[in-house]
Amino acid sequence: MAEPALDGLIDALRRLPGVGLKSAQRLAFHLLQHDREGARRLARALEDAVTRMRHCERCHTFTEGPVCATCLDESRDARLLCVVETPADQAALERSGSYRGLYFVLMGRISPIDGIGAAEIGAQALMDRAADGVVQEVILATSFTAEGEVTAHALAQALRARGLEVTRLARGVPAGSELEHVDLGTIAHALVDRR
Repeated sequence: MAEPALDGLIDALRRLPGVGLKSAQRLAFHLLQHDREGARRLARALEDAVTRMRHCERCHTFTEGPVCATCLDESRDARLLCVVETPADQAALERSGSYRGLYFVLMGRISPIDGIGAAEIGAQALMDRAADGVVQEVILATSFTAEGEVTAHALAQALRARGLEVTRLARGVPAGSELEHVDLGTIAHALVDRR
């Protein structure tokens, strides 16, 4: 029978996406048996991040200050606003090097089955941000899953009703894929070929 501290570690590791019971056990045993200093470092880094990180007041990505470095970067094209589901999606677009506008991070997507609607993903904050008088085009870069498509459709209708130009990433991104897992060349082409 496992000890309570070990059970707690395994249970905590299971909270990570894609980590089931066996993977969590393997990670826990590895950290305890082979890399105790790595485990301590991981614990300190998690505590530090949870304590210091918050959401950017303008785009909702993670940052240590009130406004993130991307939003503060005056060389970015403020006329373009790219809407993504997660900070990981934003990071993937940034790594592609093909986009120089600003972002809005939804922190989720509409999922009626899970009871997540437009209000839960911050649609009103997006509408307010997009209607700042500077934004001319809103690029919807939600994933090509069923929920991502529903999210893009709902947001496109609301944004167009406010007189904004709305485009969507081109379909070079495979259907059913998460943006953070798509190769950088495909992301770059999808941005260039947006519709």
